[in-house]
Amino acid sequence: MDNLHALFNQPLLELGLMAEAAKAIHIPADAPVTFVIDRTVNYTNICNVDCLFCAFYRHEGESDAYTLDYDIIASKAQGLLNAGGTQLLLQGGVNPGLPMGYYTDLVKRLRADFPALTLHCFSPAEIEGMAEISGQSLKAVIAQLIEAGIDSIPGGGAEILHDDVRRKISPKKTRTDGWLDVMRAAHELGLKTTATMMYGSVETPEHILAHLEKIRALQAQTGGFTAFIPWPLQKAHTKLQKLPRETTGQDFLRIIALSRIVLDNVPHIQSSWLTVGEKLCQTALWFGADDIGGLILEESVVTEAGVTYQPKSVEDALKLIHATGKDAAQRDTQYNLLKTHPHSARTPVFC
Repeated sequence: MDNLHALFNQPLLELGLMAEAAKAIHIPADAPVTFVIDRTVNYTNICNVDCLFCAFYRHEGESDAYTLDYDIIASKAQGLLNAGGTQLLLQGGVNPGLPMGYYTDLVKRLRADFPALTLHCFSPAEIEGMAEISGQSLKAVIAQLIEAGIDSIPGGGAEILHDDVRRKISPKKTRTDGWLDVMRAAHELGLKTTATMMYGSVETPEHILAHLEKIRALQAQTGGFTAFIPWPLQKAHTKLQKLPRETTGQDFLRIIALSRIVLDNVPHIQSSWLTVGEKLCQTALWFGADDIGGLILEESVVTEAGVTYQPKSVEDALKLIHATGKDAAQRDTQYNLLKTHPHSARTPVFC
């Protein structure tokens, strides 16, 4: 940890150069920057976890609480296909009113109706909720979801993987070991997943480094993480909105670079356009990131907290990537390239 703490305090530009060197282990210098066309369907906002940083959740009985009918979810899936998309991300609250059969039936119907889509479904907190409601083990729940048709699990709900932080910002949510246990079980059953980190609340550099070390350790055991995605807290309209701390662009670039250096066994680092905007997303591509995530045709959780950056089209993604002098490529969930869009200029022009 001492060596990592020294790394945390490296001058930013030096850290960026180190991250770019580390990126070369996984990503060739001439590789395109990738993106996926996806849609996040937040199928329910009813949740009993009550995270202090969340502006999305509602309790059962509130006037704007909802669980979407299948026809609405299916229409959103069809809209994704119509836009040339490949990844449908299902994520909602931890809804105690939904039985296990709701989730398996939903996935089965989507798999039957939309066989071309990758179903990237249910965060560890949701899966723990399913296990609690059904009285089954995590592995049994995940096995049923696999049989129903899910392809991978998103890494949401990690926040900071340190219980000192989790007790303060999400006291009802699964502890650190719970999140890791879900991911370990998924990997052991053959599912690939992503990993995330939400920083900028009450954590210290030591907490951030501990988070990265936990991700790296599990990846060394299972090899199941395809990508790591950090983003800053979006605190507007949440119970944390009065926190005096404000994250900066330098914070984001430092976290991206640290992620690439420490997570030397995770192949991809995403720079999230949705949460930091175009310019920082571009700059992070020179600090270790190799992917800009999804076009996000729809998303409700962070937008409820005031996010206004909304990349909507392939043209938006190509413009962003090409402005850095890099080639671009559409990918699928497992980072297979689907279509490459070369850019003739090799000199960054976004500055």
